[in-house]
Amino acid sequence: MKIYTKTGDAGETGLWGGQRVSKDALRVHAYGTADECNAAIGVARASGLDAGLDATLGQVQAHLFVVGADLATPSDGGPNIPRVGADEITFLETQIDALEAELEPLRQFILPGGTLAAAHLHLARTICRRAERWAVSLAHEETLSPDVLMYLNRLSDFLFVASRIANARAATPDVPWASAKQR
Repeated sequence: MKIYTKTGDAGETGLWGGQRVSKDALRVHAYGTADECNAAIGVARASGLDAGLDATLGQVQAHLFVVGADLATPSDGGPNIPRVGADEITFLETQIDALEAELEPLRQFILPGGTLAAAHLHLARTICRRAERWAVSLAHEETLSPDVLMYLNRLSDFLFVASRIANARAATPDVPWASAKQR
């Protein structure tokens, strides 16, 4: 099987179920940005994390494939399409609670940084926020499962906490932000 199909040469792509849409459609932006987030998580995993956090991020990457399939499928796309739901949202909430129990409470804003892995997780968080914004825009135009929006919202929270854990487990402090008045 060839990797190139030439079916997208005119600026269109196929959705799950066969519908063709412009490559700049809201739905394509949403699932493409979820894919970008997944790739950024892959970079974070490759940059050196402890085994536990790495395994959790592996599960998150699998969830993001489901999110991508959900976003790439119009609501009438059929019953056999995987959809993100309460189980995946609860997974993230459970992980956030467990990881936060290891951390000192935040007393000020922090800058993205610290270890390379933490910096990559912060980048993944910002990409996740963009995917969420695209999904919100899509939800204004088409029917979209509210679970997708909740999942992306929780995922950005999880990635923030995961970045802090990556720093803490590497004995690297978070980078505090100092306002102009504090400098």
